Amino acid sequence: MNILQVVIIVFLILETLNVLVLYRNPAMKEGNGIGIFKVLEDVEKDENIYQLVKYLTTWIANAKVIFIALGIVVVLFGDETVQFHAALAFVFSIFIFYFTLYPILTKLDSEGKIKPSGYSKTLAWTILSFMLTFIAGIVYYLA
Repeated sequence: MNILQVVIIVFLILETLNVLVLYRNPAMKEGNGIGIFKVLEDVEKDENIYQLVKYLTTWIANAKVIFIALGIVVVLFGDETVQFHAALAFVFSIFIFYFTLYPILTKLDSEGKIKPSGYSKTLAWTILSFMLTFIAGIVYYLA
């Protein structure tokens, strides 16, 4: 097993745990659950909005399952070239967080709409650690 396979497997395990949170208890505040949003308490009172949020949360979990399944295929059946390019693709896809979700999250955090306060920074560091792990694995592989 090469370093790229190891890094991809670790990431897939973390993503699988995230999917389990989204399927089983999306209102959790840990594991990237949506319980960090204070408005969730109000959403649960409105059945129409609650169903929309539940649908979108499940849709995200389903999309992550596709991501995980493709990662498993790359680890099991891809050669090192495919694994290398998959690792680059993982870095790119993780990096998109900073341009799409992070601005929204920091705005909500600064407005006091996220609990605990400062969660946006915690998540940004967590996402950065994923990227750095992949980058370290890529550098080690190339060395």
